[in-house]
Amino acid sequence: MRICVLIPSYNESRTIGSLVERLKSKGLNVVVVDDGSADPTAEVARQAGAYVLRHEQNKGKGASLKEGFRYILKEDYGAVITMDGDSQHSPEDIPKFIKEAANPDLDMIVGNRMSSSKDMPLIRWITNHLMSSLISIICWRNIPDSQCGFRLIKRNVLEKLDLISSNYEIESETIIEAQHKGFKVTSIPIQTIYARQTSQINPVIDTIRFFRFILKIFCPFLFNTR
Repeated sequence: MRICVLIPSYNESRTIGSLVERLKSKGLNVVVVDDGSADPTAEVARQAGAYVLRHEQNKGKGASLKEGFRYILKEDYGAVITMDGDSQHSPEDIPKFIKEAANPDLDMIVGNRMSSSKDMPLIRWITNHLMSSLISIICWRNIPDSQCGFRLIKRNVLEKLDLISSNYEIESETIIEAQHKGFKVTSIPIQTIYARQTSQINPVIDTIRFFRFILKIFCPFLFNTR
């Protein structure tokens, strides 16, 4: 199975280069979607060996992922591994995803940071736990860390997704839509590094967006109209 690593990035010039180099050293193809960064993220990623897609203006993580998914499908990859560009996710965990994906009955593998969350900021832990509990109820399946951006998605899932989110809600939407379209979603524990730099995630704003998104899609899925 041909696998490509997709990294949506916004102002990640300090970390993107070393991340791409670590991935390339493992023989992985890497695509970086630069979401209108004000810093040289795109150039640093390109010099490190990534194929770079670029938005002239910031459109949001969801828009970046959708742009990357279109490229993955066009280039005929069998699966995509998505990672964040801030080096929060470790390339050393990728073999776990690939091993799990060898099971033909599994279609989507989501990283689980909650199994080793002692270093996770408290507000992040609370919002993650709340969101993941709700997603698990909607999907009728335990998804311990629905907000984790480190995941493997097989091509058959990408071909069927009809995503509408442009921001961080896309993490939830992808799981919900995959599950409700009959794909098998599972989770694996991963290690996570929380840097001291300021996170681009705003827990309050993104939690409000999450609940607005849930209200927008829950009824259509409940009555099978979407």
